[in-house]
Amino acid sequence: MARDLTRSTDLIAWSRTRQLAKKNVRRLKAIKTEVTVMFVDRSMKAGWIRGMLAGAAVLLGSAAAQAQTPVRFSLDWRWEGPAAPFAVALDKGYFKAEGLDVTIDPAAGSREPISRVASGTYDVGFGDVNSLVRFRDENPGTDIKAVMVIYDRPPFALIGRKSRGISKEVSSLAAKKFGAPAADGAYAQWPIFKAVNKIDDSSMKFENVGFPVREPMLAQGEVDAVFGFSMSSYINLKSRGVPADDIVVLLMSDYGVDLYGNTIIVSQKFAQEKPEAVKGLLRAIMKGVQDTVKDPSSAVDSVIKRNDVAKKDVELERLRMVLEQNMITPWVKENGFGGIDKARFAKALDQIGLTFTYKAKPEVDAVFTEQFLPAADQRKVN
Repeated sequence: MARDLTRSTDLIAWSRTRQLAKKNVRRLKAIKTEVTVMFVDRSMKAGWIRGMLAGAAVLLGSAAAQAQTPVRFSLDWRWEGPAAPFAVALDKGYFKAEGLDVTIDPAAGSREPISRVASGTYDVGFGDVNSLVRFRDENPGTDIKAVMVIYDRPPFALIGRKSRGISKEVSSLAAKKFGAPAADGAYAQWPIFKAVNKIDDSSMKFENVGFPVREPMLAQGEVDAVFGFSMSSYINLKSRGVPADDIVVLLMSDYGVDLYGNTIIVSQKFAQEKPEAVKGLLRAIMKGVQDTVKDPSSAVDSVIKRNDVAKKDVELERLRMVLEQNMITPWVKENGFGGIDKARFAKALDQIGLTFTYKAKPEVDAVFTEQFLPAADQRKVN
């Protein structure tokens, strides 16, 4: 029914209804504005929170990166099969898990890591402990120690050919010609080998040859045998076409040479300033060793990716030789990896004295320490 606005009662009612409608409109606008402000405020807060979280993540990441202790590590040679445990530790993140940013560089021989660590250009090295003993004696102010044994038996060997009259008998060495690099770690042990086997070498000829021509000269018959690391010379000769059944390897450790081989060496400055880094490094290496023992083929893949000219079958054979002959020995299987038999090490120091005259013969503890090694139950291998 339509209202008659000429009547006062209808006019008053209509006016009140209109005022009420306007109030409701104003209220709705106010509510809309409040909701909008709340939405914007919440959005800004959410964005601010997201920004704070993102910033925190960046800061945490930066802090984690800064927490990584840099470690400069020197190999003893090129990236070949025997270096697999270190490559595995890199690729599987074992070093990083210990808070270490490890850089590993190749070297020109098992003595070079010693001079590198001694000079301070490297923190850690993988080098011959026998050369370390001599270096310490010749440089009394240098305090470098071995902290983990990698080669329980050294790879020092005489490598000859049956077709050149060489056999497993020491007597077959008489009157023969040898390729003997002056800087070679194996040749350095000849005085020990000669003494314990009572060899008269007056009829033998030793020719100082370079490392690159050592195996080629034996392959070509220019020498009858060479001094070298068993896994290197044997593989190199095979790659040059020398039949495997013509190659004779006399491992010095099978002939009374009781030396240890390559170890992890550390400068005492680094060890004293960052002992936890050294412990973490050895834990990571231990894991790399265990993985390599379990799956040598996969471990070699980590080496191949770092050496463009390496061949997997060759490096796998080289690695398996090292595992069998030098690393996973009967003593290691029984006592765990990385440590020493102190009585044997003391005897080794005596034998090293046959290669040069000590200025001051060291005690075992001056050369090797077990304080950074992982717990014995973490060093089991089989």
